[in-house]
Amino acid sequence: MLIQFNFKNFKSFRDDATLDLSATKMSEFNNRVISVGSEKILPVAAIYGANASGKSNVYSAFEYMAMYVVDSLHYGDDPKKFNENRPTPFLFDSVSEDAESSFEVYFTVPGDKTEKSYNYGFCIGKEGVTEEWLNYKAKSARSYTTIFYRSVTDNELDLSGLPKTAKNNIEVALDKQVLIASLGAKLKIEKCKLVRDWFLANEFADFGDAFTNFFLSRRLPEGFVEDKNIQQKVVQYFASFDENIKGFNVEEVPAEGDSKEPTFKINSIHKKIDSDEVAEIPLGMESAGTLKMFALYPELQEVLQKGSIYFIDELNARLHPLLVRNFILIFLNPAVNVNHAQLIFTTHDTWQLSNQLLRRDEIWFTEKDSNGLSTLYSLADFVDEDGSKIRKDESYEKNYLLGKYGAIPTLKTIDILGEE
Repeated sequence: MLIQFNFKNFKSFRDDATLDLSATKMSEFNNRVISVGSEKILPVAAIYGANASGKSNVYSAFEYMAMYVVDSLHYGDDPKKFNENRPTPFLFDSVSEDAESSFEVYFTVPGDKTEKSYNYGFCIGKEGVTEEWLNYKAKSARSYTTIFYRSVTDNELDLSGLPKTAKNNIEVALDKQVLIASLGAKLKIEKCKLVRDWFLANEFADFGDAFTNFFLSRRLPEGFVEDKNIQQKVVQYFASFDENIKGFNVEEVPAEGDSKEPTFKINSIHKKIDSDEVAEIPLGMESAGTLKMFALYPELQEVLQKGSIYFIDELNARLHPLLVRNFILIFLNPAVNVNHAQLIFTTHDTWQLSNQLLRRDEIWFTEKDSNGLSTLYSLADFVDEDGSKIRKDESYEKNYLLGKYGAIPTLKTIDILGEE
């Protein structure tokens, strides 16, 4: 589980930003707080904010960190490939545009009976990795112990927490663009594989991106084509919001030309209103909301099984607020979310901004100032103009739209046809 994500100098975030999923000492919804070792962790984080305030950049920062851990092995001794995949710093400042970007996570590993927590992070400058670290903390320990540490600036490489043979291999093969975690995972070093695999298990979906929408809407759940039981599970999933779909008919389409990849024609089955007969329509003719829920299912299935993270940008796009609420409740229900999967999402849907659904420490805001600098803060930490913290019985939605918490657009009258 993700405990905390920190990043700095990435896109609109010049200064330190923290998304903290550790539970604060609050009285609401304590049954959903998950205890792992000495940590108490939340299953959900909702991020609100005006357009262009930086919500999507929080998503992008976490996605970038995961991508670099998984792919950095391909950037060694290839300046062009590295430059194409460098993080974008804050560009409206002559100092920050040349400064390094940093990314850091605190996390636990699903199924780890020892209930250790880990701290992993790295910094990237113009020429490669400038710093990298991996630490762990035992269940009963108060502080973290070093597994490895690397500082290019200080010419320091501490691999004391890795096996001796692993140290030699890393020292010989490590390039300045490559992370120890990536190289170590390739060399089958267990503590490095643990980091790489934790990032690999997480899923990302950007529903504000047209290409992502197109791709996800054509991704099928594992086993969907050949397994009627899987198809029935999808029908049951749909039944939570649309009982009209009774099943699916899947037919393989013969390959044309040189293509060897099979394609499939999928029809959804509906019951006719005046008889016991059924009618079939191509799945692509279903509503945009139904197609989006279909697109969400494969990754939802995976994160629930693995106990990993589902990070979604623009969860509310093309979905009724009740559907969004139902989707969130999957992660908030301990009886369903037995492996402690987490949902982090950005949204404009204020209907979910409710003390009947979310804890104050599960609600986050992004705000951008006149200099283009984004900040990220939690409702739990917000202090009003009287110096008081937000009460759990407040109307979060009403107060947010009134501007009490910030993170809303500053609006002016749109007058494109006015006289000059």
